[in-house]
Amino acid sequence: MAKYTTLVDTPVLASLLPSPQVVVVDCRFDLANPAAGEAAYQHAHIPGAVYAHLDRDLSGPKTGANGRHPLPSPDALKSTLGRFGIDAGVQVIAYDQDTGMYASRLWWLLRWMGHMAVAVLDGGFSKWTTEQRATQSGTESRETRIFNGTPDAAMLVETMDIGAIAASSDRRLVDARAPERYRGDIEPIDPVAGHIPGAVNHFYMRNLSEGRFMTPQLLRELWRDSLGDVAADRVVCYCGSGVTACHDVLALEHAGLHGARLYAGSWSEWIADPNRPVERG
Repeated sequence: MAKYTTLVDTPVLASLLPSPQVVVVDCRFDLANPAAGEAAYQHAHIPGAVYAHLDRDLSGPKTGANGRHPLPSPDALKSTLGRFGIDAGVQVIAYDQDTGMYASRLWWLLRWMGHMAVAVLDGGFSKWTTEQRATQSGTESRETRIFNGTPDAAMLVETMDIGAIAASSDRRLVDARAPERYRGDIEPIDPVAGHIPGAVNHFYMRNLSEGRFMTPQLLRELWRDSLGDVAADRVVCYCGSGVTACHDVLALEHAGLHGARLYAGSWSEWIADPNRPVERG
């Protein structure tokens, strides 16, 4: 079986479903209603899929200083992935409702733990159901496996390094939030509006066209507008809490622009210290 590492489309996923070496994970979520994604999963999901809850499964405990969706500890994440039936020999396909914004968080976490055979369903559950493909209700589980992975520290950037990265001419700090949040016109979630000084804005929804990821060629052209001549491995992505920033990393990887890193704590961690600078406009 081919290894899928960025995106798959619905026909490919349909062909993979019978394989015991494929694990499908439903990542649907709603920041405004944390129970909504799991309820939607129980009502209808892709057959065989297990459910990953952003707060419980794909995030760690909050301290008040580490952002709204801190990374889970490696041990906790290994336990969760094993419970989902994932080990080194498994191909993982993650999906959410449509854009991939939550599925990309699981995609990034698995890669962080050294598991590269993971892809996001392009178009998500919306495209699957629009095509009138089969669904299942209720809650499903997989036989637990042993997930042995080691986190790759090189994929992450810590808060102490952000200022120097943003100020560097040959590196780029990229904010994945909507332009109005980046500018500080509005801030519906976090207590402080604005962005990290020196960051450029690349709204994650720009990676999509009619609900699907753009082609690698179009993504490369789009990202060059944001990055200029800065190499992808000199890029750090952030957002509000380290979720939609993963979408930008996924888009870069799909475009063949490899090596972008994640500031996982993102804006919500940055503003936890009132002494850190904030820029608006």
